[in-house]
This record gives sequence, structure tokens and C-alpha cells, in this order.
Amino acid sequence: MKDCKTLLESLFLKVQKPSRYTGGELNSVIKNPDEVAVRIAFCFPDLYEVGMSHLGMKILYGLYNTDEETWCERVFAPDADMEALMREQSIPLFALESRDAIGTFDFIAFTLQYEMSYTGILNMLDLAGVPLRASERDERYPLVIGGGPCACNPEPIAAFFDLFLLGEGEEVNMELNALYKEHKAKGYNKDVFLRAASQIQGVYVPSLYEVAYNEDGTVRSVNAKDGAPETVRKRIIGDLDSVYYPDYFVVPFTNIVHDRAMSEIFRGCIRGCRFCQAGFIYRPVREKSVDTIDRQSRALCESTGYEEFSLSSLSTSDYTRLEELLPRLLDWAEPQHTNMSLPSLRIDGFSEELANKLNVLRRSGLTFAPEAGTQRLRDAINKNVTEQEIMDTVNKAFRGGWSAVKLYFMMGLPTETAEDIVGIAKLAQRVVDAYYYNPDKPKGKGVTVSVSASCFVPKPFTPFQWEPQDTMEQLLEKQKVLSSSVTPRKISLSWHDAETSFLEAVLARGDRRLADVIEAAYRKGCKLDSWSEHFRFDTWMDTFREHGLDPAFYANRRREEAEIFPWDHLDYGVSKQFLWRENQKAHQSHTTPNCREQCSGCGATCFKGGICYERR
Repeated sequence: MKDCKTLLESLFLKVQKPSRYTGGELNSVIKNPDEVAVRIAFCFPDLYEVGMSHLGMKILYGLYNTDEETWCERVFAPDADMEALMREQSIPLFALESRDAIGTFDFIAFTLQYEMSYTGILNMLDLAGVPLRASERDERYPLVIGGGPCACNPEPIAAFFDLFLLGEGEEVNMELNALYKEHKAKGYNKDVFLRAASQIQGVYVPSLYEVAYNEDGTVRSVNAKDGAPETVRKRIIGDLDSVYYPDYFVVPFTNIVHDRAMSEIFRGCIRGCRFCQAGFIYRPVREKSVDTIDRQSRALCESTGYEEFSLSSLSTSDYTRLEELLPRLLDWAEPQHTNMSLPSLRIDGFSEELANKLNVLRRSGLTFAPEAGTQRLRDAINKNVTEQEIMDTVNKAFRGGWSAVKLYFMMGLPTETAEDIVGIAKLAQRVVDAYYYNPDKPKGKGVTVSVSASCFVPKPFTPFQWEPQDTMEQLLEKQKVLSSSVTPRKISLSWHDAETSFLEAVLARGDRRLADVIEAAYRKGCKLDSWSEHFRFDTWMDTFREHGLDPAFYANRRREEAEIFPWDHLDYGVSKQFLWRENQKAHQSHTTPNCREQCSGCGATCFKGGICYERR
């Protein structure tokens, strides 16, 4: 490996952005490999700039490395130029901290953030010299594990993983690590270890479950074996004030997507938007105290030198003590000229008081997500905001001095009509008009309203998991309708690619039969599929045909109420009965109150913590 490390130095001079691969950044953790019992390659299956922006990876990297017997190192997918050189020179995939080949580690751990990264995972395993299939890996190879939001339906990639971790990772990762150290000390046997690991709540070992199918291709049954639990329940952290949170981040040498410190303020969401997977799989809501957020934010800025930090959550304005928190943070951030950003603001949470506090921050555009163009459709998706609230919010922003607003919408939502699409353009125009009706608008400065329209993708553990996705033809037609409805130059319009959204829908609700397709697509050159310059849609469609599977079966088919889903043996605390009730309410355009107003009986009380349990 020494020769490979020497060769790497010369390769860094031949690629774009060599700082993606060099390691050595401020706050990276270096240990002596001879003094640790466990080595973990923490892999983000995308480019460095994306992976280094991910908060969950920062948390677990720091947490693992608090254990003196464990060394966790970072690994990212190489870009095409670096990969070509690595394959040409027979250099295996390496970890940044040590530059050692990760095929020699104990664990190769992937964070599963996006379905379009699946072929990238296979590419990283192949670069590491590790067999792709779990069934082909014995004790000589690392255990391949995964966690993150896509683990709520890992079935399409189950064949490639030894186990998955469901839910929040701080406790379950350390429990699994402790179990592995125990087995390694006694004489490691992979099968024995996996059976023992399956007894830890939140650990899913797919090889211990057998899936049977009906003649129509739907799942008939999922049966556990060898003592594995019939259902695997996710893990959550009950007390966010006491759980580990890093007081340092690794500071990159190059620009990354979110190049700032991030301070998590709460987990979960009270809202229950029916399209939003995160809003259901992260229930119930648990908040950090003001003191904890203040202490952690200051520590991160001091240890990294960042001049900006953001408050991280699914809906920042739903933090119950936000009005108390902001002055505390600004007391030290302003004198240090440290900027604070508040992403994920809800339209109905943007108060005059908040606008005044935001005035002291660096002025940039504000982003809001009406999601739908008409009130009927906003009610159907349970957005629980009115058009009047939208207009009140943008007027507050304009009075506060903002002149740029970005509005997020979705196309292809269940029950959507052409009127709803035209409504997006009409709402954007009302926002433009509101700016010019504002007597206090800055002189000589125009407004910019950016409209971004993504394609709806039905996801597991949401009320819309039964719904068909619009066909690509339908989505393209809706994009044309929207484009023809937006005329003023003050409105800029963008949308997501329908082909990518279609494949995402296939993989999101897929079953184990997709593993052969994913592997074959990878063998044909598919990787980094989330990047348009690398995405090869025609190759994917050819591969589906060759394997006798119709992708429309997964993306464009309406499910019956009683259908068994590939993920039904995984328990995220929200009952299938509740999700079906929400689905039916969507078709009636009936809303459900948020969790602070009324408990709707979703089932998350099983975790004995969070807002809903306290109210009951």
C-alpha cells in the first residue's frame, strides 16, 4: 500500500479539485492503526462537496472517534477523472485520513440519503476490491452496513448489504460496534455475529428474511428466520440535550455545498405534509434547549473558524423557543461578525418579530414552500397554509427589505389538475405584484421571484405510498402548461428532470428483485446517477427490459389498501392504518391538525417521548 500512497501524490496533480482526495483538513482525526480494534470507512456515495455538507456524517464521524479503540475515516465517491486514474493504476478506494485501502477495514458504512446513489455504492465497493453481493463476502471482507432515510425501504439494495441501521444512529451504531469488538475478540464468525446483531433494536439483517411474491408481482409475505424479529423497529434518541453532538467539524480545503457550521435544534416535524417522508419517519418531535443550542453553536464556530452557521431542522420556525434563542445567538454572533442562517422557514412561522431579527443578518433571498398552486391542493397534501398567509408572509419580507423570494412547488401531486398547475403561475404573479404595491420598497430595485417545481415522488411511510406517480409524459405536459402560464420577466422558472424523478420513484418503492437490475445497470456504466452529466436513462430502461421487469409497476401503479409493501416488516412508529386514513382525507381535501394542536393517533407515542406523548 505504501507504493499506492506514493503514487497517489502524483495523481493529485492530474485531477480537478485534488483537495477532494488529499485529506489532512483541520480537525480530521488521525489515529495509530495498530492501537485500534475497529476501523470504519464511513462512505458517502457522492462527491466530496456533497458528502462533506451532510450533518449526520459529521455527527457519527465525531461519535465513533470518541472511542479510543475505534478509528472512523471518511470516504467519498471519486469523480470521473480520479476514478479513471485509480483504475488505470490499480489503486483501491482509500480513506482520506490514512489513505489505506478500505477493503482491509472492519466496516464499510454507507449513509443512504438518496435512491439515485445506489449504483454509486456498487462502484465504491468495486473500487475497494470488495464483492458486491453480501452472499459473496465471508470473514475476509469488511461488513457492509447502511443507514439513513433510504434505509426505511432498503429492499432494492438488500442483496449488497450485510445489515441496515434503522432510525437515528447515535446509540445503535455504538451498540453494534461494541458487539463487533466482543465477537472479534472471541473469534469472529460472520453468520454468528449477524444473528446476534439482529437482536439489537434498529438492526435489520436482510439475509435473515425470506420474501415470497404473488403471481402479479406484489409481495405475498416476508418471513423472519434464525430467531430474527418479525418486525424491526427504528431507533430514536429521546433526550437531545444529553446525546453526543460534535464540538468540531472537519474544515474542507475546498468549497462545499453547505460550507458553514450547522447547529441542530430539533428532530422530527409536527406538520404531517402527506408527501413528505421525513415528516413521518423522524417522528416524534424532540427539541434541544436554548442553552444546549447556544453552547454547541458557539463551540463549533470557535473550533472551525466558520463565519456562518445555520440552525438545522425540518422546520426551523416550529422551534417553540425561537424568539428566545435568536437573541442569545446574536449576542455573540454579531460582535464576531458571524452570520446566522435560518433555512426551512415555514410560511406561517414568519412573524414580524422574526423579520426584524433577521434584519441584522446578511441579506439574501428568502425561501418558502407553498408546494401547490391552489388552496384545494394545499389542503389535499395537508400543507395547512392559506393563500392569505402566503401573501402576508411575502409582504412582511418585502417590508423588511427583501427583494428576492424563492418559491418551491411540486408537480404531479395526487388529485392535481391543470388548474393547480396554472395556479402556481398565478400565485407567483401575486407575489411580484405585492412587491410593487409595497410603498416601502427600496428605490431603484426590482423584485426577483424564483419558482422551482420538482416532480412528486411517492415514498414509503407516507400517506401517498399507495399513489401512482404521474407518467413522464404527464409530467412533461404539466411542465409545458406551467411554462406557458409564466410570462413576466420578474419570474424565473426551473423544474426537475422527469426521467430522474421516474427512476427515483422506482427505486423508492422497489423490492428485492431490483438488485439484479441495479447491478446490471452499474456493470453497463451507470454511476453518479444524481448528476445529469452522468445519468444514463436509456441504459436503465434497457436493463429493466432485459430483466423482464416493468419500472411502471413500481412508479405508476396505484396500490390497493391491503397490499403488502416490501417495507412492511420495518417499523418506523407510524402505523399503516393512520397513513391510509390520511390518504383518504387527501382525496377529500380534508386537513389534519398539526401535533401541537391535536394528537391524530399516528402511533409515534410508542417511543414514549416527544410532543404527542407529552400532550396525551
